[in-house]
Amino acid sequence: MLGGYRIEGRRAAEIASSVERAVGTGELEPGQLLPPMRELAVELGVNPNTVAAAYRTLRERGVIETAGRRGSRVRPRPATTGREYVRVNVPEGVTDVASGNPDPALLPSLAKAFAAAAEQADREPVLYGEDPVEPELARIARAELDADGVPLGPLAVASGSLDAIERVLAAHLKPGDTVAVEDPGWGSLLDLIPALGLRTAPVAVDDEGPLPDDVRRALDAGARALIVTDRAQNPTGAAVTATRARALRSVLREHPDILLIEDDHGHGIVDLPLHPLSGTTRTWAFVRSVAKAYGPDLRLAVLTGDDVTVDRVRGRQRLGAGWVSRLVQRAVVRLWSDGGHDPRAVGAAYGRRRDLLIDALAERGIEAHGRSGLNVWIPVPDETGAVARLLHAGWAVAPGARFRSSAPPGIRITISTLTEEQAVPLADAVATALGPAPTRSYV
Repeated sequence: MLGGYRIEGRRAAEIASSVERAVGTGELEPGQLLPPMRELAVELGVNPNTVAAAYRTLRERGVIETAGRRGSRVRPRPATTGREYVRVNVPEGVTDVASGNPDPALLPSLAKAFAAAAEQADREPVLYGEDPVEPELARIARAELDADGVPLGPLAVASGSLDAIERVLAAHLKPGDTVAVEDPGWGSLLDLIPALGLRTAPVAVDDEGPLPDDVRRALDAGARALIVTDRAQNPTGAAVTATRARALRSVLREHPDILLIEDDHGHGIVDLPLHPLSGTTRTWAFVRSVAKAYGPDLRLAVLTGDDVTVDRVRGRQRLGAGWVSRLVQRAVVRLWSDGGHDPRAVGAAYGRRRDLLIDALAERGIEAHGRSGLNVWIPVPDETGAVARLLHAGWAVAPGARFRSSAPPGIRITISTLTEEQAVPLADAVATALGPAPTRSYV
């Protein structure tokens, strides 16, 4: 069951540490089945309650998952997994359409922005005790939020969207609480929630966003939070429409005490309007990152929300990182102000690439989704087979298992660098990969 690895320990903390250490080194691999609690208790000579406590700790840490009588397994992407086990390796000669990265050619140059920010830092150094939010960044961000109809609220700055979402969840929820999340949805978020000791309630998604009936069911069943991606949903490209927003607000008004988190994933790369839900519930947060528009290494997201939520986030931030570098914030201000990035033009460029692929797939009778953003989602009957056949044909795509809980199988294709010449060959390869497997004859 565990190969050559032997779990050790006499106390719950020691047993949990033994498993977590083995997962981190790769001696226990994702998906590996752990011994039943009573069996392990006998092997270690301890009370079964001790093993139960160890497994509970591992679940709360996001290292393992338990499926009733089917037992406990190492999570597909446990919180302690080494980088080598989650890295996507693209063989030489294979075209990478799996990464989820923006097109480097559409990212602005950072050199002048950081040089100007550094010069300002020389003149006006930021010292301990100063405001954690750059005033000009707050002014510009607030003006854009106002223009998009996001309710008025205080601002905080976090190190990217995932950091902001984690801080908001931790500010309100406790281990064991349930979070309603899109399915399929952002893989990193699906990993983060159990790593915080929280449970997920999957909510189905179509091209217009989360399905209201699914949201209602999850909230009626006791989910204490809902996370919605407004635009460029990863992996499906969904974008919340005005009609869907009205329906979702109606559901949320029935549950005014839940925590609503909105992630405007497509900010700066989407040419579709925003239809925010924030303000419908008493407790809410709205997050915008600069990663897709200005580069993933520029770790900055703006967060607004109700007074209590933002105060808790900023208070906890003060006890740890303190603040996101004002040098980085000033560089972002320069990028926002110099006019070097045109969101509509970038959104239109990605839109043309999505349309090329989706149209080519439609001509071959293949259903595909990609209303906004960098990705196209294709439902498939056999996910593993489709990924393998496409890799053999020279295309590395992302398996849908990385993005779903109970949703049907699919594959994700990143179109950010897809050329007009590549769209038809890729569609042909997908059609072949999804067709019937070739028959074999044996003499």
